[in-house]
Amino acid sequence: MAKQDKEDFEDFGLGEKSSSEGYRSLNKDGSFNIEKTNISFLERLNFFHSLVTMKWSHFFGFVLLTYLLVNTFFAAIYSLIGVENLTGIRGISPFEQFMEAFFFSAQTITTLGYGQVAPLGFLANTVAAIESLLGLLFFALATGLLYGRFSKPISKIKFSEKAVIAPYRDINGFMFRLVNPQKNELLEVEINVSVSMKRDSSELRDFHILELERDSVRFFPSMWTVVHPIEENSPLFGLNQRDYNEKDIEFITTLKAFDESSGQMVYSRSSYKPEEIEWGQKFVYTAKRHNGKTLVDVSRINESESATLN
Repeated sequence: MAKQDKEDFEDFGLGEKSSSEGYRSLNKDGSFNIEKTNISFLERLNFFHSLVTMKWSHFFGFVLLTYLLVNTFFAAIYSLIGVENLTGIRGISPFEQFMEAFFFSAQTITTLGYGQVAPLGFLANTVAAIESLLGLLFFALATGLLYGRFSKPISKIKFSEKAVIAPYRDINGFMFRLVNPQKNELLEVEINVSVSMKRDSSELRDFHILELERDSVRFFPSMWTVVHPIEENSPLFGLNQRDYNEKDIEFITTLKAFDESSGQMVYSRSSYKPEEIEWGQKFVYTAKRHNGKTLVDVSRINESESATLN
């Protein structure tokens, strides 16, 4: 590729070819709209990633299910050995004896041990010792996963659902808004905006990094309107609303910031397609002074009003 071509556009690793109209590489929630197929089960297997990233309800459900299955397994072993090798078993029916073996297993795996039931003989004591060791490993792993989920920095940056093409000084600009709705302080915030568009008479796509009015802020306590001035050197210069649809444009936004609470970097992503861009609109001002404080109405992040384009 010629040097000039490299300066014209960047490849973000999202693929240069779109298979159909309405191509979207990045979903609104920041997840990539790419699915890998024909991968073997062992290649896809990643327990740590799955357990750390799954929903909390699924995580606790998985832990509970594993706990029940392990205790059921060892209760079955105790039953096969013979409940006469466990002292204090009072159940008469097989089901009652199995349930007492199950609760003895639960006491053993948690090293709780009330003392009512205890193993007798070499075989029963061996199984109980193995179960105690597995219990220590299981709860150490569960504790580590729980800490990993709590300590993982999560950014809940709220992006405006729509972007606008609005007047900016004596030209026009592409704009969207974002805000941090949580109380954690974000420092050294950086924003990157790129645009993906189809080439003329081609299914291939180019990726351009857009110049912004301001691409970083030291602090992020309020709402931020990100602006790309559509000047002569902009890849958007001279394009109208119809061109945006024909080129199947997609704006990709990436935010990086330092989270003061966790002491780690956090990231957030979103994107905008032509149907999510309003022309001849500008965002309304949402901050006001009250009792010596500046109030920012987050619920009005999408609110805009008509404006005449330059």
